[in-house]
Amino acid sequence: MPKADLTLNKDPITQFQSWFQDAIQTGMKYPDAMTLATASAKGAPSARTVLYKGMNKEGLKFFTNYNSRKSKELRANPRAAVLFYWPQLNRQIRIEGRIKKLSSQESDEYWLTRPSESRINAAASPQSSQISSRAILLKRVKDLLLKFGATNIPRPKHWGGYCLIPNKFEFWVEGQFRLHDRFQYRKQKGKWQQVRLAP
Repeated sequence: MPKADLTLNKDPITQFQSWFQDAIQTGMKYPDAMTLATASAKGAPSARTVLYKGMNKEGLKFFTNYNSRKSKELRANPRAAVLFYWPQLNRQIRIEGRIKKLSSQESDEYWLTRPSESRINAAASPQSSQISSRAILLKRVKDLLLKFGATNIPRPKHWGGYCLIPNKFEFWVEGQFRLHDRFQYRKQKGKWQQVRLAP
């Protein structure tokens, strides 16, 4: 027999935060991992996993190298989609929206919370650029350590954050024999409208 309808919050952001806390409480590795999909100006898609780093008043935050492929695509086509999949909970969430660059202050604040090793490696790596060997990266790390020390690496201008400002959410719960539950929220005239989708 099909199970009774799920009860979801009328606000998808509140619902997202509730499910995200559930994922954290499972003890799984990387509950904050999300697949980020972008597209070039010509519509060629690409996807990769990044880490969700909380919300501000507009949407979901993540951080990256501004010279990376994802950033170049976001400059050309400032829209994106993300996917959270938590198999331990039999749940996934899809979110779509437009992209906005975070302020330097927000990027600086997050940079200072990162482990020093992560700061050094982020500053040293010319992300997405072709390199001839790993030795080049190790030398860049060594040079930065000599210049700034292990704990004083400044945030490079080419590294910082983005915000995904959502206009669509989809909450998915795995059902028996593919009879899944899917609920979509769309923002219309400033208000969220919820509908059920067929699996």
